[in-house]
Amino acid sequence: MIAEIAQSNKIVVEKSTVPVRAAESIMHILRANQKPGIHYDILSNPEFLAEGTAINDLLNADRVLIGGEETTEGHEAVAKLSWIYEHWIPKQNILTTNTWSSELSKLAANAFLAQRISSINSLSAVCEATGADVSEVARAVGLDSRIGSKFLQASVGFGGSCFQKDILNLIYICENLNLPEVAAYWQQVIDMNDYQKRRFSQKIIESLFNTVSDKRIAILGFAFKKNTGDTRETAAITVCQTLLEEGAKLDIYDPKVEPEQIIDDLTHPSVTESPENVKKAVQIHSDPYSAVRATHALVICTEWDEFVDLDFQRIYQSMMKPAYIFDGRKILDHERLHQIGFHVQTIGKKYQRSGLLRSWGIVPQL
Repeated sequence: MIAEIAQSNKIVVEKSTVPVRAAESIMHILRANQKPGIHYDILSNPEFLAEGTAINDLLNADRVLIGGEETTEGHEAVAKLSWIYEHWIPKQNILTTNTWSSELSKLAANAFLAQRISSINSLSAVCEATGADVSEVARAVGLDSRIGSKFLQASVGFGGSCFQKDILNLIYICENLNLPEVAAYWQQVIDMNDYQKRRFSQKIIESLFNTVSDKRIAILGFAFKKNTGDTRETAAITVCQTLLEEGAKLDIYDPKVEPEQIIDDLTHPSVTESPENVKKAVQIHSDPYSAVRATHALVICTEWDEFVDLDFQRIYQSMMKPAYIFDGRKILDHERLHQIGFHVQTIGKKYQRSGLLRSWGIVPQL
């Protein structure tokens, strides 16, 4: 379309990350369709915006990355795009590279962030087996100035459209460059994330005496992270899928995700072969207190701030006994929950199973 419409020389800026050289592909198409006398410069300008903080990330970017061809025309195009960013970004924060470096840097940035999450999540399994506390381990590690504390929060696993997509793109590139060992290295980041989601889901089942059949379980949070309604690759899908396959009844609440989106995700052919059974087993709520009423367990799948401030005394009174909380995001005050009467499970802390009741169905105080 650009080639058809363009009447003069153009600078084309591509923002996306795809598993081929995007700028090179665009140039290929433009040159195949270009009009006589018209010249195109293709720049790679990957975005580093996070969902929920996109405007702040744009206005206060750590860096702006611009890649172009290493020609006179390419350098001139890079300078023109840099001039636009210099209106609000300090010049020293604008990095200029060749096209390949720009495109690979975007993939590498997300791969490194995902790698940190999978690394601390792998250690969370070790902590649960040994009696260590992953939060204490993460704090000790993060105080090392060479490492830092960001993205060292153990959880049920990362989600969203970017991390997995970009790592898979990186794996694809490595395989096509005949670098199987490198591809296998980055594949392990995704494999560890999948393992963490399955492991957390299995912990719920094992803690509830190895069966959740016909038990009602409240799922608080369905988005892949707080401050967004995005459910792509969310860990909540894996958790819900596992529980539904084991016969559980789910009561789900999320402050931003539309009910239709939740049902669409849980009835997708990749998730279930029995969409009608899923619809019968899932109830969507507009209020967290409604979602937890008369349930056997409560599962935190998204770190929404509002969940920290819930009245857990009221929640405990409304739930079946014994009442379980599975904190997949490590955001709650577990000691206080124990004092209220909850049996609490979380990520990266050894499971203490003492004084559990085997009688189910004690009527909640409504």
